[in-house]
Amino acid sequence: MAFDGIVTKAIASELQPLCGARIDKIFQPNKNTILLGFYLHNSNYLLNICIDPQNYRINLTTHPKSNPKIAPNFCMVLRKHLLGLHIKNIITYNLERIVTIDFEGFDEVDDIISKRLIVELMGKHCNIILLDEQNIIIDSLRHIYKEDSTRTILPHTKYNYPTVEKYNFLNCLSFQDFYQKFSLSGSNSISDVFNGISKSFVLASMDYLGINTLNLLTLENLYNYIQKIIYRTDSGLLDFQIIQSKKKDYVLRESNISTPFHLNFFLDDFYNQKETLDDFYNYRDSVLKKILELLKKYQKRLYHIDEKLRSCENMEQYQLYGELITANLYQIKDEKIKEITLKNYYTNQNILIPLDDKYTPSTNAKLFFKKYHKLKNTLEIVTKQKEETLLQLNYLESIIYELENSHSIIEVSEIYEEIIENLFPTENMQMYKGKTKEKIRKSSLTKNKLVSFNPIKYTIDGYTLLIGRNNKENDYLTLKYAKKTDLWFHTKDIHGSHGILQLDSKNFPDNSILIKCCEIVAYHSKAKYSSNVPVDICETKYVKKPNGAKPGMVIYTNNKTFYVQPRNK
Repeated sequence: MAFDGIVTKAIASELQPLCGARIDKIFQPNKNTILLGFYLHNSNYLLNICIDPQNYRINLTTHPKSNPKIAPNFCMVLRKHLLGLHIKNIITYNLERIVTIDFEGFDEVDDIISKRLIVELMGKHCNIILLDEQNIIIDSLRHIYKEDSTRTILPHTKYNYPTVEKYNFLNCLSFQDFYQKFSLSGSNSISDVFNGISKSFVLASMDYLGINTLNLLTLENLYNYIQKIIYRTDSGLLDFQIIQSKKKDYVLRESNISTPFHLNFFLDDFYNQKETLDDFYNYRDSVLKKILELLKKYQKRLYHIDEKLRSCENMEQYQLYGELITANLYQIKDEKIKEITLKNYYTNQNILIPLDDKYTPSTNAKLFFKKYHKLKNTLEIVTKQKEETLLQLNYLESIIYELENSHSIIEVSEIYEEIIENLFPTENMQMYKGKTKEKIRKSSLTKNKLVSFNPIKYTIDGYTLLIGRNNKENDYLTLKYAKKTDLWFHTKDIHGSHGILQLDSKNFPDNSILIKCCEIVAYHSKAKYSSNVPVDICETKYVKKPNGAKPGMVIYTNNKTFYVQPRNK
């Protein structure tokens, strides 16, 4: 459900008990958010005003945000004019998505002063505007020029409320009046005819009432339901219900219980979770984009390497040509010819050798030997390059697997640090400042305070299985944390997490326990949706890391393989 006029009215009504509160703090965490701190009846409240086009809202919050060291200009203006004043009123007009907060207080000579904060919650036209007693704009979070809009929002200009072409639903005192306006509009959408009512709210209300098509009877039922919801916005007898659609959403519902600031705090948790999820996806996708670009670069490099390798396939032929010409020079005329037929003493068969008629046969022989040695050197260099490129591609694919299976910003930030250390050691990739491992809570399991170590933990019939969440954690889990007698698990030739089954002094687990561990390890791999996944098991002491190997890359011996169905249990 959009933050429409009905939600705005309900939230503003719920904020009415804050009238009389003294404003003592003002912050601007980012370009779209203003936080106002209030003090009332020995309690502190924090009002969040967000004008982000996707998540605009006004509500009390318990999720404070970090603030910049230097306050932005608009924040300083608000502090100058509002700090120390008291809230006089919080109102909305009709069903407009505009909240007006009136402030009152005393100046230095004890004269009464009034200020007004206008919060316009209208998608891409959202704004926060500070007015004086004569409704003259002192300043606004966004300055708007008339050529860009229908209004001018600039300091020292008169504030005008936005004009509305839709009907005011609150003026419909009867269903007949509502139906007349709706039918005359020629539209089949209530949200297109009446202001403050979102399309998502209408659709959710129709679904709640069991309405499939709009006719005279169903329209009257819908009208009465909307009237009831709007009436209850003033009494607080409302609740939100989470609905599952293509995206997780909410809708207003009736309630018989009125809890102080219930709607405010519901929206606070809902949008905080939504923004956290959006931040996670944006952060992950930005890192993933960088890795996919690098993967494409290495794939292109591998293609060119393979082309060079194909050109080396016939290098032995050039050596043979040179040998045969050199061995038969005594009987070859020293003249420029295009080809010559000689007997191949390896097979006792004649062979046709193409020559460059610019040169004599002896010179052609030297050119064949030169080409052979050049291709031989190329083969040696390119073969090594292919090995290195395949290792790099393998590592990049493991990073992509980790990113696609990450679930939080903290997990992505750990992978991001690994990328910086191993792929871009000299590049300053600061996509998201502040998301460093210093802010990651360290687990009590770690032996090294500099390592973030929070593996996934499973308990299987009294045994503990630990699963690494990324390459660096896999290395630490396998090579540092695990004992030599612990069992190590990994999917065979498939990207996935390392698993360590801690044995301690317990008896060696039977095959049923090992299979359960293999199923879990298979689930934490790229083959989690496959039906028959090979998982290797060996003692940790047989797992080694080659010199110069990338994080998470190991070799092992003395292993046993189980084929299992991936399960997360």
